[in-house]
Amino acid sequence: MTFDLEACRLHFAARDSMHFPAGLAGNILRGALGSILRKVARAEDYARIFEPTSAGAGPSGLSDRPRPFVIRPSTLDGRTVAPGEQFDFALHLFDLRNPMLEYFTRALAQWADLRSVEQRKVTIELSPRTTPVARIRVEFQTPTDLKSAGDLPAADFSVLLARARDRVSTLRSLYGAGPLDIDFRGMAERARAVTTVRRELTRVAIERRSSRTGQRHGIGGFIGIAEYAGDLAEFLPYLEAAHWTGVGRHCTWGNGAIAMEILNSDS
Repeated sequence: MTFDLEACRLHFAARDSMHFPAGLAGNILRGALGSILRKVARAEDYARIFEPTSAGAGPSGLSDRPRPFVIRPSTLDGRTVAPGEQFDFALHLFDLRNPMLEYFTRALAQWADLRSVEQRKVTIELSPRTTPVARIRVEFQTPTDLKSAGDLPAADFSVLLARARDRVSTLRSLYGAGPLDIDFRGMAERARAVTTVRRELTRVAIERRSSRTGQRHGIGGFIGIAEYAGDLAEFLPYLEAAHWTGVGRHCTWGNGAIAMEILNSDS
């Protein structure tokens, strides 16, 4: 059982001076992509890529489908790009049955000069690690906002694992090989036995303004590191997949980017 995606990096040169306010590079790209894609793509393709709806299908509880891509623009945050200066960002695509890269390149080539595109297939094996792992560190690289039931602390492992697992399951169900064949309840119970042994997190407050409604929305979260101890081998594949998918709210636009490091194993 695997999770598959296409990892791309798009390289551009600016035509005019471009400013990306700190924490809002994803919002800038969201506006540019949405407005141009609506013009260059057929209505059904625009909806499929940018505004997918459930239409009564897909996993229960979802009024709208998650978008089948993630943009990672954090290297642009707080940066002003001069005319002719080059810049780049990562793009992760999850719907391999309906190729999408051409739509992104066609749309964004109208926004800046597209110089080159790197792309590769990524396959993550979701089976548990065969080597026991006792301690890991997770870095929350961009603002992360994890919805949890109850009064659990930020970055509690059971919440992190649930959000990572459910996102992988949903994307796989909608755009990939199908639903995960796992014991969700049993996995959740075992995740609750993992303890947090170190937590160094900072809350970041960021707001974006909707160009459509004029309303302001909070898109912040916490950044930093957390270390976890326990029987972790079963969970590592989902955290590895979450490195590509992101976790929590607004991860389509670069939030919830994480990286995992194994600190202790029996290998």
